Amino acid sequence: MFRSVTRIVAGALLAATITASVGAQATPPPKRSRAERMGSIVSGLYPYKIGEQDFDGFMARPEKIEGKVPGVLVVHDWMGNGEFAYARASSLAQQGYVAFAIDVYGRGKRAKNAAEAAELAKPFYEDRALFRERLKASLAELLKREEVDPKRVAIIGFCFGGSAALELARSGADIKGVVSFHGGLGTPKPEETKDVKAKLLILHGSRDPLVPPAEVAAFMTEMNKANVEYRFVAYPNAVHAFTNPGAGTDQTKPAAYNLDVAVAAYREMWAFLNSLLQ
Repeated sequence: MFRSVTRIVAGALLAATITASVGAQATPPPKRSRAERMGSIVSGLYPYKIGEQDFDGFMARPEKIEGKVPGVLVVHDWMGNGEFAYARASSLAQQGYVAFAIDVYGRGKRAKNAAEAAELAKPFYEDRALFRERLKASLAELLKREEVDPKRVAIIGFCFGGSAALELARSGADIKGVVSFHGGLGTPKPEETKDVKAKLLILHGSRDPLVPPAEVAAFMTEMNKANVEYRFVAYPNAVHAFTNPGAGTDQTKPAAYNLDVAVAAYREMWAFLNSLLQ
């Protein structure tokens, strides 16, 4: 059950309303958008457990659901779960998905700065089994939702979360798709990529110093050897964290927000998810 609830109302198009009322006898009513059919979204904090440890996720879903709908895991960046991931989950819910912004670190574990973030992320890069345990348990939490179609599930992630999304795919999880936004691409065990079932969409900044060309090349070699279906999009003049407004806009720094690239990347994500899951 949600701890708190927020409702976002989808308004009808004024032009469609006028057309329907004025020409009601001569013209059939316009088709309602998906947002109108599903009404508001319901969202809020979602506490859960992995073993004996407490975690604070965020769940968002359409208010009106008929039958089964697709589910999407959203994985936070290295600062920890918070408003950025919640907003991504809410935008997915507005388009008809049940979205779960998961908490990889655990309750109360949030970074105040880059140094703290590095310390929180480090154990998961060093212990991939622990990383996968957290991701698989969070996936299982999403699949508990009776409205989620287990055959139509994907994962998206940002920076650390992009690495997490790929890690879940490499584990052999039965998911349909992965979207990595400026995530790390490396793995200590590339031979495990043979277990990947998902299709991958990699959205990368071509000038990202944190994910250098050698890592990109190794990733492509890994995926090609395993015959994994993937799409790799490299955006010119984009560095790390290009979707995050909190990263500033100085493109000479290792991480910076780029509005144009962010818009283009989200457009890629929507096309990818809709083609796989809708």
